[in-house]
Amino acid sequence: MSTPVIEARGVTVELGGTPVLRGVDLTVAPGEFLALLGPNGSGKSTLVRALVGLVPHGGTIELFGTPLERFTQRERLGYMAQRPEVSAGVPATVTEVVLSGALSRRPRFGWPTRTDRAAAAELIDRVGLARLAHRPITHLSGGQQQRAHIARALVASPDLVVMDEPMAGIDAHSADVLAGLLDELDDRGTAIVMVAHELGPMLPLIDRAVHLDAGTVEYEGPPTGHGVHDHAHDHAHTSEPAVTRPVPTEGPLPGATP
Repeated sequence: MSTPVIEARGVTVELGGTPVLRGVDLTVAPGEFLALLGPNGSGKSTLVRALVGLVPHGGTIELFGTPLERFTQRERLGYMAQRPEVSAGVPATVTEVVLSGALSRRPRFGWPTRTDRAAAAELIDRVGLARLAHRPITHLSGGQQQRAHIARALVASPDLVVMDEPMAGIDAHSADVLAGLLDELDDRGTAIVMVAHELGPMLPLIDRAVHLDAGTVEYEGPPTGHGVHDHAHDHAHTSEPAVTRPVPTEGPLPGATP
């Protein structure tokens, strides 16, 4: 049996003294595409931030079989925050922002290689920003900045991609482009964890959905509801849901297509 890319047990988080996560268990298999769903305030963003080590947590989290506090192979992880920060100082260009995602593969203070630059240029083109590649990212619209940060998360070809609301602020065409990029990663065996309110063009790619509510897992199973795969897959996935937990109410999950 292959080692999970994420193994979380009893994860708790308190922010400002308020419990946000209340004993969450989560396992993600290699090559699995997992969607984290739930209402605002349910703990989705807090969970992914805990998974990548950005907030203190209780319980245990392992990445690729290594406890999070000892995990050093950051090049294997691509992360996109919900609201990526844009520096207010000397503005980086789109190319520089995307290239910074490749530096996890370089030694400290290493410079990007020709391969890194080629990968960055290809992704910048794929997300529709080629003509803006040398423009300061602060001069872009919110949706364009979002696409640049999506490219940054993918440029190092990580084994695990964690994305917090990557479709926020992008139009339908950009969402289709992102779905195509993630589909290619999925085909290559990359594990993907995506926080979303709506799945849209991602729905056919999702192997499993986890629905959070009030900091606990309320449902775990197929993305369209309780125990039913009613969407077509155009390629084979590496895993199927191992656990289907009851849905609190009848009907599909929020954001899913019945």
